[in-house]
Amino acid sequence: MKEEEIESMRKVFNNLKKKIEPLAESPKIQALQKRVIGIRKDAIENNEELIAIAKESFKENDIDCFYAHDEEEARKILLDLINKEIESSNLDKNEVYIAKSKSNTLREINASEFLESHGMKIIETDLGDRILQLKKDDNSPVHPTGPASHLTVKDIADIVNEAMDLDLPAVPRPIMEAVREDVLKLLEKSSIGISGSNSIAAEDGSILMVHNEGNISLVQNKKLHIVLAGIDKLVPFVEDSVSIAKLETAYATGNPLTSYMNIVSGPSKTADIEKKLLKNMYGAEKVAVVLLDNGRKESIDECLWCIGCGNCIVSCPVYNILGNEFGYHSYLGGRGVAMSKYLKDNQVSVDSGLYMCTLCGMCTENCPVLTPTYEIIEGLRNTTQKEGLSKDQHKRIRNNIKDNGSPY
Repeated sequence: MKEEEIESMRKVFNNLKKKIEPLAESPKIQALQKRVIGIRKDAIENNEELIAIAKESFKENDIDCFYAHDEEEARKILLDLINKEIESSNLDKNEVYIAKSKSNTLREINASEFLESHGMKIIETDLGDRILQLKKDDNSPVHPTGPASHLTVKDIADIVNEAMDLDLPAVPRPIMEAVREDVLKLLEKSSIGISGSNSIAAEDGSILMVHNEGNISLVQNKKLHIVLAGIDKLVPFVEDSVSIAKLETAYATGNPLTSYMNIVSGPSKTADIEKKLLKNMYGAEKVAVVLLDNGRKESIDECLWCIGCGNCIVSCPVYNILGNEFGYHSYLGGRGVAMSKYLKDNQVSVDSGLYMCTLCGMCTENCPVLTPTYEIIEGLRNTTQKEGLSKDQHKRIRNNIKDNGSPY
């Protein structure tokens, strides 16, 4: 990231802190926090059972459910589902448009790049993600819910003007309206939507998605709606999912509630004519869920408590200096570094910033579910050091102490 982008990101983060801190101190949010911590711990401890329950519940709700052991298998399932839709709907293979919502899990498996390599056109429907998509180069997100937080309104105007051949002023509303109009035109060509999920209620067979823009409603109403979610997103009931969504919103945006919480429990249907069930009214004709492992089963429980609010990076001194260089892929900051060990391996964890962390503990202090990220990182350092993966500079200091009795 450029220095001016990091400075812009810091300003956004400072404003965000001012909104989050008083809300986090309210008795209502603290009671919610206590409840969600219990929900997440119990859900991760009983993950295997919840997976089995979810598969049965989805079947009862007429939702197709698939299990992917790794990212390669997840991509294959995704492609197979889309190709079947192309064939059954007789779509032009050269004109396949995919409506996509913001999703760290889809980023994790490089879904967009993979589908584009098969000739498909991805339409990012989230404004921040769409701006980054139009930017093309150096376009990684910097926050889970504010992916373009490092860009000024002038930066964004320049990106949109160049990509769409416009001459917009550096004013937020005209930019938003231009991007919205462009996205809506492209969505008319799409009959397939892909999204992630904030939480999945296993007992109810329900998928909960949180958004402010209304874009997920557009994605989920496509003829085929595919949801990719990590197995760590499973909780027992819809009520648990809503509690998590409320806490995530508070710590991600500083607002007590998001504009939309969409809960999908099956394809579109109606029984308004003589109480006879008819499918395919306005929404999706087919809903498919892909549950992704990709190293999560090997992870320690604490790594999976995360609810995805991103508040840990807002207060992280390292992230505020380095930006998204500190973290792995779409999993930003120390938590991303910790998860990368399980999503990939120890070397990737080192490369993602394992030895950049100061172990100050600000991440845990500002985490709504108290994820002990800095302790996890300290443990990983011990492991990687034993494997000889520590930084060369650290090795030199260690050898100097051993040979000379001094680090110098």
